[in-house]
Amino acid sequence: MDVLNQILNINAGGAYGGGKAGGAFDPLTFAMKPQVVIRALCWLFSIVVFGCISSEGWVEKDGKEMCLYNNDGMACKYGNTVGIFGFLASMYFIGGEFMFERMSSVKSRKRYVMGDMGFSAAWAFMYFIAFFYLWSQWSSAPMPPLGIGAGSMKTAIVFCFFSIFSWALCAFMAYKRFLIGAGDEFTSAFETDPANVVHQQAYSYSMDNDNEQYSASPFGQPQQGMEQQSGMEYQQPTY
Repeated sequence: MDVLNQILNINAGGAYGGGKAGGAFDPLTFAMKPQVVIRALCWLFSIVVFGCISSEGWVEKDGKEMCLYNNDGMACKYGNTVGIFGFLASMYFIGGEFMFERMSSVKSRKRYVMGDMGFSAAWAFMYFIAFFYLWSQWSSAPMPPLGIGAGSMKTAIVFCFFSIFSWALCAFMAYKRFLIGAGDEFTSAFETDPANVVHQQAYSYSMDNDNEQYSASPFGQPQQGMEQQSGMEYQQPTY
């Protein structure tokens, strides 16, 4: 897992795996961040999905527009919807990565990471449904006239499959960020809790006193010295 963290560059020294707020911005370093690279792939895959379906997914038949996915209009609409929202969300999260380094509030970073994790996992599931939905409808659909549009329909299905893994990887990276942030919050809360500080000080004081008490032997002092300290002399009784 440590090797994976190094590859994904999750531990960046700041809260929730980000850099220090207010640091200098390097465009090349930002563009090479794993989160940005994966988001760019999600953005590209989404363009391919809704672009293929929008451009060649509909044909006019008997004065009506029919979807090439077995004449199932919902299949084309669902594929377009997932692709368009995935396209918009990818741009949003790429901008969010740019702002993430400038978030000085730990709570703001936490909300962003949780939103990233939840949406990415949800959209990986949406693409999972889209892949099987479009694939099942295409396998039952008749071949379009002259094969026009068949290549685009297959391409949309393939990139739905790729999008499952790209969005799932985004969710995984956000989850790792969340774990890092949760660990930092726990450590910070424990170290700054007054009850813990008082408990540690009392424990240290008790140990010091015990060491002082047991450092001197109770039988090391002569009996005469004890009598002098008590201020009393022993008198032999007369009979």
